[in-house]
Amino acid sequence: MAGAAVVAQLWAMLDEMAENDPQAYRRFLRQQRAEAERLCAPPEPHLCLRARPAGAVGRPLFINVCSWKRVPAPTAAADPTPVSAGPLGEVPGEGDLCSVIDVAYNPGVLQRAEENPEKMDHLIRLTLKFVEERCSLILSHSCTVESFQLKGSLEMMRRRLEGRQQVPTPRPSQNPEKEELTLAQLLLTREAEDCSKAPVLLREESITEPKAHLIQEISSMEVSEKLETPVYKMSTVRDVNKKPLKIELKIELPKVSSVSECDLRISKDDIIIEVPEKYKLQVDLPELVDEERAAAAFNKGKRVLFVTVPAAKADP
Repeated sequence: MAGAAVVAQLWAMLDEMAENDPQAYRRFLRQQRAEAERLCAPPEPHLCLRARPAGAVGRPLFINVCSWKRVPAPTAAADPTPVSAGPLGEVPGEGDLCSVIDVAYNPGVLQRAEENPEKMDHLIRLTLKFVEERCSLILSHSCTVESFQLKGSLEMMRRRLEGRQQVPTPRPSQNPEKEELTLAQLLLTREAEDCSKAPVLLREESITEPKAHLIQEISSMEVSEKLETPVYKMSTVRDVNKKPLKIELKIELPKVSSVSECDLRISKDDIIIEVPEKYKLQVDLPELVDEERAAAAFNKGKRVLFVTVPAAKADP
């Protein structure tokens, strides 16, 4: 009940602001929308590193270094660098599977590194050290920057970083007396450590110091919480010849009081609705649509969002 009272008080304050100071109210809404866009922005590939476990002759480990607005920037130059990472995964390689892990930094961190080769080299070495400590690996001191920016698909990279990837159940070991794990075995035994839910800070210290603590765990409250998937119903309206005319989507949002809370994104083949700290829904559309002619309406009484998108016209 205390939480409901706080929410009611907040809405009352916003209503009062809208009535007495419309400019401040609009400025507040712009700030909230900008923050929502930052949190909803997906990670983007920046560069790809090829590393290899020390002394191993097996498959290499690719590290996708990504830019992600959701990762906060350091508050000061001397402060640790926040970083987020996904779990170890596998992607198709040259005739075999390759190991891959995704590591994300704030765009400003990567931009400053691009402007200074020494900073870029230091960031790469910090990244390798972070992957070693995060995944209990010992990597070779040498690595290469690949000509491509991303190993694997863009969608799977985003799924891993956002914690939407299902990790396989570990298989029983064929040799229970063997305590050392290969990189392939590690992929199956680290599922309990969802790296995307455990952000860390990389301290800007020289990694040549043997006792330097590069990684400091921070509270999981500093990353986005798992959002609830709302109940929805989608239908396709067709003409007498069964040609699709439009897609109608009904989304129940009982925790939403105003349409200003919702962030709606529509493309030719999917719809994404996100309400910060409450809901997130991504729906693949059964038909290609004309997103420029989409319409949305929010029923405040029933707390239901209705989205209508005309089907795309077929090429002549």
